[in-house]
Amino acid sequence: MKPVLVNPHHVKKSKELDDNNPTKNDRKDPKVIAGLIKDGRYSYPYLPDGVYADLRTASNLRFQMQSELTRIQNRISRWFSIYFPEYKDVYGNPDAKSGMMILKVAPLPEDIVTLGVEGVNRIWREAKLKAVGLKRAKTLYEAAEHSIGNREGETAARLEIRMLLEDYESRAARLQEIMTLIETLVKQIPMAEKLMEIKGVGIKTVSGFLAEVGDISRFDNPKQLQKLAGLAIKENSSGKHKGETTITKRGRKRLRYLLFEVAMSLVSKNTEFSQLHQYYTTRRINPLKKMQSLMAA
Repeated sequence: MKPVLVNPHHVKKSKELDDNNPTKNDRKDPKVIAGLIKDGRYSYPYLPDGVYADLRTASNLRFQMQSELTRIQNRISRWFSIYFPEYKDVYGNPDAKSGMMILKVAPLPEDIVTLGVEGVNRIWREAKLKAVGLKRAKTLYEAAEHSIGNREGETAARLEIRMLLEDYESRAARLQEIMTLIETLVKQIPMAEKLMEIKGVGIKTVSGFLAEVGDISRFDNPKQLQKLAGLAIKENSSGKHKGETTITKRGRKRLRYLLFEVAMSLVSKNTEFSQLHQYYTTRRINPLKKMQSLMAA
């Protein structure tokens, strides 16, 4: 027996055809599903195997870990807003390596003031960090000296930032481990080299694309890929009325997200795609808006 897949959206839309009743229950659902299968309105699910199965799992892990890392970064930013808002003037990136080293030793502004300019610089010298020195240490010291951050609950604040930094470093290490595995898996797929040759396309895009699509040789033409990503065009026209055409958004959401991300990268870094974007947005007949042009790309 071969398992088949019925689109839940079809079940929802067709449940009223027999009895004209929006009721949904455990007796009615199997009948509706069986009716759709009887009419041939089903598809065979694609289950990746081999390296593609490993790549999809690893890609899902990467997205989950990146999401957790972003949440921790947001919590660190919130901590700075409360206890040390001037830190963002010294470091545009709250998880800068040199800054995180100081936070482990002196998390609060008064701790940095106690440490002093020489103390801050000494920590960096002992760690042999480059591109930071007395000038950056002095900037950090002055920001701490004139900080307007909250001075209440300092003991708990020190504990909170220490735990956040530990969580951040552990998640970052796991993410790096996942990326190492992904790079190893991608090298086992012959077509990946061709994709990597496109200027503006990186390992994250290629790995995410192959994880979502699987073996690309199972497709006969590009329109099947467009449909899988939910990028197929739909229109709403009747008689003389010509409605706007939009994308269906019925497909793999993550694949659509990856393709849109790489489209932005290609338009900015790849000459051919940049010229295509320029043409779409400036052509005399039916010029596209920038977002429409990116979707077309």
